[in-house]
Amino acid sequence: EVAALPEPIGEVMDSSVRPNGLEVLKVRVPLGVVFFIYESRPNVTADAAAICVKSGNAVILRGGKEAAHSNRAIAEFLVEAAVAAGLPADAVQLVTTADREAVGHFLALDKYITVAIPRGGEGLIRRVAAEAKMPVIKHFTGNCHVYVDAAADLDMAERITVNAKCQRMGVCNAAESLVVHSGVAHAFLPRIGQALAERGIELRADERARELLPGALAAGDEDFAAEYLGPTMSVKIVDSLDEAVRHIDRFGSQHTEAIVTSDLAAAREFVARVDSSAVIVNASTRFNDGGQFGLGAEIGISTDKLHARGPCGVKELTSYKYVVYGNGQVRE
Repeated sequence: EVAALPEPIGEVMDSSVRPNGLEVLKVRVPLGVVFFIYESRPNVTADAAAICVKSGNAVILRGGKEAAHSNRAIAEFLVEAAVAAGLPADAVQLVTTADREAVGHFLALDKYITVAIPRGGEGLIRRVAAEAKMPVIKHFTGNCHVYVDAAADLDMAERITVNAKCQRMGVCNAAESLVVHSGVAHAFLPRIGQALAERGIELRADERARELLPGALAAGDEDFAAEYLGPTMSVKIVDSLDEAVRHIDRFGSQHTEAIVTSDLAAAREFVARVDSSAVIVNASTRFNDGGQFGLGAEIGISTDKLHARGPCGVKELTSYKYVVYGNGQVRE
């Protein structure tokens, strides 16, 4: 899928002709060298290399020790393929040492490395963000919410909530928090509580929600703020969309938030007010993914606002420069 994407480098993103005849082009260019540090499955080695090379960048890969042998084998094939395609052998490099000090060494090489991208646990990402001398594209946690509005189709809300929480629990776009409007709480919470209990999910709920969820534990602020990455979910009842947005703003991580509603005005207000890398209407949070968004793959999901936000595919690993054509103009 990445290979089939249009070539990004050299794309004219914008252009204009000034009154003095200057032609001004905004042209897409590579970032340079990407240092990618990850604790993920070895298939990420191939995905990351493909995205970086497709976007005209060189990449230095530093995977986790658990998949060291697989990463090394995949990297060897990638280098062979790069050379066969006429690319430099060093376009894809793998750091083979397991020494943690090596990461700190690379993070200090801002003269040679353009950007660092960590993908893994919060501890790894915070270490990279603290030590890197170059810019970092990152997200720390994924406390994603599903908000079931007063105008929600409850069958749809159940399907979306179960999928968002249970389809894969240990990923950053899995739902960790359920927010339900009080107007549908009595009808919805008992059924979703049963559906989640059947799948082994422990619920931690506020006082009003616990009255409708037998067996739910009492939730505090730390529970509403948690990224569980497992079979636990927080539940909050709110009396308005405004209260839902304020709850998400307080406890969310600006990763992925979803609303289930048949009210178009409510949907539009939610997407306008929620500050997150992806805001989804009537679908699972699990869709915040580069492959699902048509990017081919992703090297990670960013919750930053500079330089990239959301799933980072080929175009997110590029920058731009201005190219100006004249015919002898001088500035007065």
